[in-house]
Amino acid sequence: MQMLMQHRLDAGRDHVHGDAPAKIAALAAEFRRAGQRVIHVRHSDPDPTSPMHLGSPAQQVMPCAEALDDEPIFVKTTSSPFASTGMEKYLRDNGIGTLVVTGAVAGFCINTTVRVGSDLGFRMIVVRDAVMGFDMPDEQLSARAIFDVTIAHLKSDFAEIIDSDAIVAAS
Repeated sequence: MQMLMQHRLDAGRDHVHGDAPAKIAALAAEFRRAGQRVIHVRHSDPDPTSPMHLGSPAQQVMPCAEALDDEPIFVKTTSSPFASTGMEKYLRDNGIGTLVVTGAVAGFCINTTVRVGSDLGFRMIVVRDAVMGFDMPDEQLSARAIFDVTIAHLKSDFAEIIDSDAIVAAS
């Protein structure tokens, strides 16, 4: 969760789960309390002059996703962290086989990450109400339409879909 998401919300973009940042912060706190690992993924364009470079204001981390000192951060340059970071090796080296996924954006990085993770044999769980989605105005597609189709595809073959209340109840 980087500030570009907050900028979209502040600009009034059509979205789903604008309260996802609060849910993400609560889930991270619950996972930490339960002794579970919290792993962070950031996105950055490798070009330092790009507005999508990690050093730009839009790519700064939202407060809900700030990492603690001992939590790993993977900076990806592709839609999925499996393609451009050492995250897969980290997960395997640490015996992590299940990933609980939150963040943004449903139809893009969440979708790609979950599908690739599933293809690599990881158990993927998507926390529906802790994932943001946005519209595609140039294509006349609403945030709700994109989100619902994305989640349906992920649920059909790649991930378990659950809400944050169920995750907290299970921990």
